[in-house]
Amino acid sequence: MARRLFDIIASMVALLLLGPLILLAAIGVRLSSRGPAFYCPSRAGQKGQAFTLFKLRTMHLNHGANVSVVTGAGDSRVFAFGSILRKLKIDELPQLWNILRGDMSIVGPRPEDLKIVAQHYDEIGMSTLAVRPGLAGVSSIYNYTHGEKMLTGPDPEQIYARDLLPIKLALEAVYLPQASVTYDLRLIMRTVSAIVRSASGQQEFPDPPEMAAARELLETSTRTSTDRRVA
Repeated sequence: MARRLFDIIASMVALLLLGPLILLAAIGVRLSSRGPAFYCPSRAGQKGQAFTLFKLRTMHLNHGANVSVVTGAGDSRVFAFGSILRKLKIDELPQLWNILRGDMSIVGPRPEDLKIVAQHYDEIGMSTLAVRPGLAGVSSIYNYTHGEKMLTGPDPEQIYARDLLPIKLALEAVYLPQASVTYDLRLIMRTVSAIVRSASGQQEFPDPPEMAAARELLETSTRTSTDRRVA
């Protein structure tokens, strides 16, 4: 109840303060690329229930042959103004409305595409669906500082599923048992710090402090899966 109250108050205040910025960004999207200002895909929420997520559109509507649900590094579908919005994470701000509605929390695992959940979530991944997804979180920070640079080549979706997604899910699985208001506030500050440092030109970031425990969790999960197959 305390977390939900925090989400409501924080999202209301943020919407009031950042509403003009969202409006200006929406106008910029309309001027930069033909089509609607907002992109509203379905995402997996708590217990895997689908919900409509709100984002500012950063890609052209005509994707050609590229139908990947994963945005690769230097993805040609992203228009110039959209790239700026993604860099500063302004495109994510409409999700404050999702938080106010109860679809999401301020902090939590990132809401994943339904296709990715159906095809690639293992036991660790399913455990992250026990709570509301979040706007900020440990995996979001890692994806921003490390993950996006990994998604190169002709098939970023394959790289994402094989190399990045397991780490993101393990990071969230490490966070969840320790979740608290204090921890969440630290993650919010870490998110803001990462965005500011990236905008200031920093390109290399250290691994998050949760990484050692996340890798250990992945190794344990791999050994357990191997043992089950052998048995």
